[in-house]
Amino acid sequence: MDLIEKMEPVIIFSAVIIGLLFSNIQIVADNATYLINIFLCLMLCGLFLEVPLNELKDSFKNVKFTSTSLIINFLWTPLFGYFVGSLFLRGNVDVLIGFFMLILTPCTDWYLVFTKMAKGDLTLSLSILPINLILQIILLPIYLVLFFSTANSMDYSQLAFSLVIVIVIPFVAAQITKLVLNNGLKQKAAELMGSLQIWLLSLAVFCIFASQGVLLFENFNSIAVLFVPLILFFIVNTAIDLLVSEKINFTYSEYASLTMTTLARNSPLALAIAINSFPGHELISIALVIGPLIELPVLYVVSRFCLKIRDSDLFFN
Repeated sequence: MDLIEKMEPVIIFSAVIIGLLFSNIQIVADNATYLINIFLCLMLCGLFLEVPLNELKDSFKNVKFTSTSLIINFLWTPLFGYFVGSLFLRGNVDVLIGFFMLILTPCTDWYLVFTKMAKGDLTLSLSILPINLILQIILLPIYLVLFFSTANSMDYSQLAFSLVIVIVIPFVAAQITKLVLNNGLKQKAAELMGSLQIWLLSLAVFCIFASQGVLLFENFNSIAVLFVPLILFFIVNTAIDLLVSEKINFTYSEYASLTMTTLARNSPLALAIAINSFPGHELISIALVIGPLIELPVLYVVSRFCLKIRDSDLFFN
């Protein structure tokens, strides 16, 4: 492990702290929002450069992985999340809705970075992405109405625009780069972008907290309220991923991919949906802003936990 890999948790945590400090500078806070997608796009473009597209179709054939991931993400997680949220957030419906939206939206971008950190199967993880996108778009309003008995009107055009910007554009850019460059230059470009991914991720994290820091500070007590159910979600799902992977004989790379796919949440996308769907309900947005503050360090720790599992030879041979 090189020095940069060892320093990754410090780099990410530093990005959070610096972002919160800069949130008090108005010009930074006002413009940071527009930079989030730029850094995410560059980060994902680098990841897509490393994924062999000709092998992508084979990942869809892994029915066991796909079905396991979908059951955990869209059946178990909503039920468990509502139970845990109701247990700890009862009496604060807006915070509960924000928590529920967070855990019901599987990540569509930086989970790939943490999959790579954990030495998971990037191609397999990428193959599940379009299914997760479609299902969270369809099921999120249904679950909100089902669990909270409230009408929910979502701006689907804004959601579609966000997905095009964050996923489609970097994917297409990566494929064009592969077509234009020869094999030698293609490899160098992939290596260069790979070395920059932790920095691009950290810049995106900085922008998230710089743009929402004031809102977070004004409602600081919400952090304490959300901490317990979020941590419980991560602990329980991490244990379930390991037990299920061992029970159904997943390889280590499949296990690592499953873990990141079912743990990482789509905070920026959920935040965009909340802002457009629940105007005037700031606590919902605050819950979604707090999410990455807890999620990002947890994902890094879990990625290292996965590597420890791999090296122990106790579960995967």
